[in-house]
Amino acid sequence: MSAFHLERCVNKLKQWRGLASRYDKTATGCRAALLVAGILIRAAR
Repeated sequence: MSAFHLERCVNKLKQWRGLASRYDKTATGCRAALLVAGILIRAAR
């Protein structure tokens, strides 16, 4: 994976950061939100 692709992925996940930090206060909830975001980003590709 190139640096460009990694940076794009991180920027897309940052859009989901509000969801994780606003509603999920535990590490498990935060990880679940990141996994869902990753699945949706990958599926949209």
